[in-house]
Amino acid sequence: MDNLITWFMEVLQGRVSKEMIVFVISMVPILELRGGLLAASFLNIDIVRAIWFCVIGNIIPVPFILLLITPVFNWLKHTRTFRPMVEKLENRAMGKSDQIEKYEFWGLVLFVGIPLPGTGAWTGSLIASLLGVKFKKAFPAVLLGIVIATIIMSILSYGLLGALIR
Repeated sequence: MDNLITWFMEVLQGRVSKEMIVFVISMVPILELRGGLLAASFLNIDIVRAIWFCVIGNIIPVPFILLLITPVFNWLKHTRTFRPMVEKLENRAMGKSDQIEKYEFWGLVLFVGIPLPGTGAWTGSLIASLLGVKFKKAFPAVLLGIVIATIIMSILSYGLLGALIR
C-alpha cells in the first residue's frame, strides 16, 4: 500500500494540489480513505482539511457501486473476455461476506469501518450489492463505516504514525 501511495504522490505532485492528490487516492480501490489520510499526513495537510477531502473522495464511488455494479457485472459475464475477471472479483468479495451476510447493517458498518487489508467502502459496497442489500440500508451503513475508519485512521496517521515519521 505504501508503494501505491508513494506512486500517486510522485506522479501527481506538481500537477495538482496536495488536497487533490489526497482526494484522488481516497477514491482508488484498495487505498481509499486509509491511503488518503496517510498521504495527507506525509504531505503535511492540516487534519481537518485532509478529513474532508478523504471522506468526500471515499464516498463518491459508493452509490455507483451499490446501484450499478451488479448490472454491469451481469453484462460483463456475457463476454468471454471479462467473465473470468468478474467471477474472480465476485468470489473474492463474497469470500469476505460472512460478517455482512450475518449482521447486515452492523456487519457492513464494521467491515467498512475497521481498517484492515481488503476491507473498506469499495469492497463493502460490492458485497452489499452482490448480497442484494437495499440501497437505503447499505448506503447509511457504508457512510457510518467511513466515519469510523476516518476516526481510526486519523489517530493512526496523524497521531502514532505521524509521531514516528517526524
